Amino acid sequence: MKNTEQLAGTLCHEVSHTIHRDSIALMEKRERIKRHEIEAALLLGPTRAHILAIALLGDLHSLGYSREAESNADITGSDICAEAGYNPWGLVWLFDEFQNADTRQIPQLLSDHPANGTRIETLKKHFRDNPSVFAKFSQDPKSATPFNVPKDSAEQFLRK
Repeated sequence: MKNTEQLAGTLCHEVSHTIHRDSIALMEKRERIKRHEIEAALLLGPTRAHILAIALLGDLHSLGYSREAESNADITGSDICAEAGYNPWGLVWLFDEFQNADTRQIPQLLSDHPANGTRIETLKKHFRDNPSVFAKFSQDPKSATPFNVPKDSAEQFLRK
């Protein structure tokens, strides 16, 4: 993270996971998927090939739930940032840096997070759809507040 807005966006995103109770919801959904996997294995016969195929399909299915939780956390996180007075564009700038840095992105279908480009576009749409909340914030990354960490701060921290 290069600036205060990116850090605030990340913290707001993570707080929204707690607000949405995402960990508990995902555990419950994974348990339901596992039950369905066992039922399917019993119906099809518990051959090794069937079990592997059923497990793979279950894993792919649960990734969709994770992507949905991440997308919701992006939106709620941007709302929390705006309400707290932090520029929510920090999330967009962060995802843009991730997208530009990662030249070997895996397909979204195989990831538990939405693709960075998808996240960027979803946030931009959310900002456009809610101008009363987001219009006051600059989308220009040059408006970000850079971190100002004293050079000897790590040494001081380690001495404590």
